[in-house]
Amino acid sequence: MSIPPIESKIITDRLLSSWIRCKRKAWLDVYENKERKIWLAHRSLQLDHQYKSLKAFSCTKPGYGIKGCLKGEENVVGIRLKTSNFFNHHIEAHPLILHKTKGNSCFGNFKYQPVIVRQGRRITRNHRLSLALWGHLLEQFQQSSIDEGLAISLTKNGLEIDKVFLSKKLHQQLLNSINKLIIDLDKKDPPSLTSDRKKCVLCPWNKVCNKKALEEGHLSEINGIGSKRQEILQSIGINNITELAKAKSIFLSDKLDTFGGKNDMLSHQLINQAKVQLSSIPKRINTNPVLPELSNVPGVIIYDIESDPDANHDFLHGFISIRKTGIRNWDVDNFNYNNILTISNKDEKDTLFEIYKQFNNFNSWPILHYGETEYLSFQKMAKRHGMPDLELNSIQNRFVDVHERVRKHWLLPVNSYGLKGVAQWLGFKWDQKNVDGAQALLWWRQWRSTQNNSIVHKANLKKLLRYNQDDCIATWVIAQWLLNNDREHK
Repeated sequence: MSIPPIESKIITDRLLSSWIRCKRKAWLDVYENKERKIWLAHRSLQLDHQYKSLKAFSCTKPGYGIKGCLKGEENVVGIRLKTSNFFNHHIEAHPLILHKTKGNSCFGNFKYQPVIVRQGRRITRNHRLSLALWGHLLEQFQQSSIDEGLAISLTKNGLEIDKVFLSKKLHQQLLNSINKLIIDLDKKDPPSLTSDRKKCVLCPWNKVCNKKALEEGHLSEINGIGSKRQEILQSIGINNITELAKAKSIFLSDKLDTFGGKNDMLSHQLINQAKVQLSSIPKRINTNPVLPELSNVPGVIIYDIESDPDANHDFLHGFISIRKTGIRNWDVDNFNYNNILTISNKDEKDTLFEIYKQFNNFNSWPILHYGETEYLSFQKMAKRHGMPDLELNSIQNRFVDVHERVRKHWLLPVNSYGLKGVAQWLGFKWDQKNVDGAQALLWWRQWRSTQNNSIVHKANLKKLLRYNQDDCIATWVIAQWLLNNDREHK
C-alpha cells in the first residue's frame, strides 16, 4: 500500500477519537480500503441516543453556523472549526453543538462552550480530549477563553448534564495525543493489534483485524486471554498460540504464580485451549453426561430473551417447544415458536403471567437457555411481582444453562463460547446475515417508532422475531450436538 505523507491529510476530531479508542483504527480510517468496513447496528444506536440527548438538551430549534452565533442563539449547530498551526498540521473539528454561557466574545457579551454526548455511564478520556480540542479551537474562533465544556446524556432517569473542566493539564494531554497521532499516521504499517480485543466487536474494521489476528495466531484469539493475561504471557516469552500450545503446564504455572494467585488450573486450561484451536479438534474434559435432564422427558422448551440494557427492559421473550418422538429422537422439523412482546416495563406483570402459562403448558419439560440472562431475568421479574418461592423454585429447577454445560464438559476450537461462536462452528447460519443483539434492539426501536400496520412497521417486527427464533434454534443445535456426542462417548 502506498502511504502518502501525513502533510496531505487533515487531522480531525473524529480521527483523534478513533486513535484514543484504538491506534490501529485511526490508521485504518485513513489508509485502508473503505469497502472493507462493515456497518454496525451499534453505531446506529449511538447516533439515535446522540440525537435524542441533543433534542432533550436543546428544547428549541438550535441556530445554525456563524449566523446563529451572531444572533446569540442559545444553542448552535453546524460550526466547523479549523486551524493550521497545530504542530504545523491542519486541524479540523465539528462540535456537535455549542451552548451559550456567561462571558464575552467577539459575538457580544456572551460566549459559547462545547457540548459532547456521553455514551455509557461515565465520562471517558475520549470525551475529555474531544472537548479539549473543541475548546481550544473555539477559543480562537470566538476570541474568548473556555474554562469548561458539558457532557450530556439522556438516560432512563432523564437528561444528565456534567461539567468538564478544561484544565491546562488536559490541554497538555491533548497536545501529546495529537503529536503521537501524527507520528502513528506517518508510519507505512498500521499499529499492532490491540491487546484488549473485546472492544473490537464494536469496530467497523472488525473483520479486517480478525483476519490479521488469525493469520498471526494472536494470543487474543484464545478464549480466556484478555489484555492483562496477554501482557503477562508476552513478558515470559509466549507471543502466539503456537508457543502457548507448546508450553509446559508446570513452567507456565510457575511463571504465572509470580503475578499472584494459584494458576495450576489456569495454565492447564490455556494450554489445552491453544492446542484445541491449533488442531481444530474439540476435546472432552468431563466424561459425565452433559444433559441428563433430557433423558426421560416428553419434550424440551428453548427460552431466549432480547433486551435493552440501557433501559433495563426485556422487550421480547421467545420460546421454542420440541417434542421427543422416541428414546433418542426429537421432532425438530415440527417445532413451535411462540413469543411475548413487552411494550414497556409497566406491562411486566402481564408478561410474567404469560411466561408462567407458557412454562406450565409443558409442565415437566426442561427449559434450555444459553447463558445466565434468562435465568436471572425470570428470577428478578418473579420476585418483583411476588411470585411464591415454591412456584418460582419449581420453575427455576427446570432451567438448564447450555453454555455452562459446554464450558464444563468441552474445549472447542472457537475463540468465543458465546451462542454465535459455538453455533456457527457447528455450521448453523442465522437467516439474516451479520445480525446481533444490537441489530435486534435497533429493529425493536424502529418498530416502536413507525406507524402501526405500515410495511416498515411489519418488516421490522418480522426481522426481530426471526432473529429471536434463530437464537432459540441455535441453542437447540448446540444442545443436540452435546446429546449426540454423549451417545458416541457411551
